Amino acid sequence: MEFKRYFIVFLAAVLLISCSEYQKALKSTEIEPKYKVGSELYEKGVETKKNKYFKRSIRLFEQILPQYQGKPQGQLIAFKIANAYYKLGDHIVASYKFKRFVNSYPASTKVEEAFFKSAKSLYELSPRYSLDQQETRDAVNRLQSYINKYQDGKYFDRANQLLAELQDKLEKKRYEIAKQYHHRERYKAAIESFDNFLIEFPGAKLKDKALFYKFESAYILAINSVPRKVKPRLKDAERIYERYREEIDDPQFLETAKNYKKDIDNRLNLDKILKKESS
Repeated sequence: MEFKRYFIVFLAAVLLISCSEYQKALKSTEIEPKYKVGSELYEKGVETKKNKYFKRSIRLFEQILPQYQGKPQGQLIAFKIANAYYKLGDHIVASYKFKRFVNSYPASTKVEEAFFKSAKSLYELSPRYSLDQQETRDAVNRLQSYINKYQDGKYFDRANQLLAELQDKLEKKRYEIAKQYHHRERYKAAIESFDNFLIEFPGAKLKDKALFYKFESAYILAINSVPRKVKPRLKDAERIYERYREEIDDPQFLETAKNYKKDIDNRLNLDKILKKESS
């Protein structure tokens, strides 16, 4: 018990001294103490993963960064500020700071890490698929830029993993928009939206569903059209079915698709029969 009590007292004294050094450096008009204490606090944050050390280091570093511009310490301070925000989970600021670092210090040994973390920060800002996906698109562009630039990079595989996740999210978003048009019986809009989806995501995981619902939309639109539009729209639906059967081998919708196609054939053949009888 005695040892435990002394240890607590010792720890409290260390924290008090540390806090006192921080306050003293914060109020100092000299840059060296701020740099020294800021560096110590940053390293302590890395070691302990405690946010308070990163916050204090940022405050000290941001006071002296202008004075170190153009010096080796300036590069290091700029990176540590960005990384401290990254560790704090403030990804908006972290992405901006890392991107600025990349632009300011393109020859730095830290530039690849900064480039990747600027993209990773944007990845962290990407919302769930049902919300607006501008942040996701920004992250995709930044990750793709990293991949293009650092094909043998340290973070290349991880960047590809993150990019694939985000592309799946964008794919699902666009698919669900098209599916909503289909669900609301806005079949012309659904066909156009599925077309855009298939152009934007030619290798999409949801390609089979998209092609089927495009075909179903075209079929339903055709059979519910005014008489003069039925035949050309049935032929449009038939062409979509042919592409569906060529590219997709998914049993989930196959039986339904075949039934639609059979009805299309019957309707088109009936039209031919009626023409023969009337001639």
